[in-house]
This record gives sequence, structure tokens and C-alpha cells, in this order.
Amino acid sequence: MNNTEKPLVSVLMTSYNRSKYIASAIESVMASTYAHWELIIVDDRSSDDTVAIARRFAEQDQRIRVYINEKNLGDYPNRNHAASLAKGKYIKYVDADDAIYPWGLDILVTCMEQFPEAGWGLCSLDQFSASPYPFVLQPEESFMHHNFKASLFHKAPLSAIIRKDLFDAVGGFSGKRQMSDVEMWHILSLKSPLVLMPHGIVWYRAHEEQESAQIRAEIIVRARYLVAVWHFYRDYPGIPISTVVRSQLESRYRKQLYRSFRNNFLKGRWKDALTVYRAMKDNQYDFKQL
Repeated sequence: MNNTEKPLVSVLMTSYNRSKYIASAIESVMASTYAHWELIIVDDRSSDDTVAIARRFAEQDQRIRVYINEKNLGDYPNRNHAASLAKGKYIKYVDADDAIYPWGLDILVTCMEQFPEAGWGLCSLDQFSASPYPFVLQPEESFMHHNFKASLFHKAPLSAIIRKDLFDAVGGFSGKRQMSDVEMWHILSLKSPLVLMPHGIVWYRAHEEQESAQIRAEIIVRARYLVAVWHFYRDYPGIPISTVVRSQLESRYRKQLYRSFRNNFLKGRWKDALTVYRAMKDNQYDFKQL
């Protein structure tokens, strides 16, 4: 494939007050050995110099476009907005405080193009002893791998590459705070085979200004995760696993919720126990089942 034949990749960078980091994030995309990309930066009403920095890069490279939202949308709605502006075959999120290695886009596209039936891929995965990367999982295999071999659906958007037509077909992220990516990976696996890829493609920056750093220790995040996954296996139609396995998984996540409530309660962590209880009650959790 020459450059004109290579598929366009839309790199999506959502930003909010990331003036400390956005320059290095943009530079990592510009350093890509894969040349057929566009970088769409969508700012969510920053109050610092984020937009000014992004615009300086846009003046240097016509592949970079900068947009400013009329109002603050929040994380996942802004990700959807950025995707709506994409022209590429693939969309690739690189947050304004993260980076992609120079060879990253090249590897992602090469791996995806080996499996034209696959609509999305995940990277930054530990070695899997049964097979070298990349390899493809069919929908049933994805669910079985995630639940009984090694976790897949915990990965952040930075570790995903998604075919634009598949993203549009499922309607983008739901917008649920902190949970929309977990939910999205489950839904995408219903619709399409998944390509798995190794570490060394993207780089995740950990810092105190991230929402994930601020809430990482909060019990509500774990509770929301368990509720979202439990609801998926309980309610979502067409999951390509047997009724028995589906029932087992629903029971697993429901019991994990209960154990979280019970353990916090017995250890005297009343606030955490109450938080889990509310998450369970708000989502029609039936204590009588236990």
C-alpha cells in the first residue's frame, strides 16, 4: 500500500485546561511515521492557554483542526462530538495529556487491516501465552476471553481504535460518567470481531489533575462499574454466549456488589457501605435474591 492507498485515521483529541500537556500530545501525533492522519482537537471551554497552544500547531500543519464547543459538554459527549467531525476510516482517541508513539498509528492500522471483518481493536495488553499479537476474537470469544481468561474491557479510549462506521452504528458513547467506555466495549463486541494488540503503542500519563486520579479510590466508581456490567448481562439482547454462562456472569457481578456492601458495612466504613447501597438501590437491585 502506498500513502494514497492507506486509510485515513482521524486522531481525536478532546481537551479541557490541558495547557501543561497538550503540546507534547500534539507533537506525538505529528511525529507519526504513518502520514495519512488528521488531528481533530475539540476544546471543552478551557480557561487556560490550551486553545492558543493548539492553534499554533494548526498553523503549522493543515492536517490539524481546532474546534471550541459553544458550551462545556463533559468528557464522553465531547468524545462523541469529536467523532462526528472525523473523516477517516478509523478513529483513534489520544487525550490531550497522553501520547502515541511514532510507530503507533502504523502498527494499529497494519494490525486492523489484516482483519477486514473486525470493526475495532484494543492495544496495551499483556502477553497472551496461547497466541502472539495481533489476533482476532469473534464476539463470543471476546466475552469468554474477558470474563474467563484476561480482562479486556477495562481499557481506556486511548487503547482503542474503532472503525468510524461501527462507532456511528452503535450511536457513540452513552455519556454515563466514568462508565461509558466499559459499556461501549461490551456493546462493540456484540457487533463486531475484536483485534487484540500488544503494549508499546500508546503512552498514558498519570497526574493529579486527572479526574481518574481524583476518584480512583472512591468506592462509587467500582460500584458503578459493577452495576453497569451487571445490567449489561441481565438486560442487553443478543449477547453471544449461552444462557447458562450469561446467568453465571450476571450472578457474579451481582454478588460482587453485595460483597462490597457487606464488607464495608462489617468493617465500619458506613459512608462507603451507604454509597454502594445507594448504587444498588438506584438500579433495582433485589436484596431478596441473596
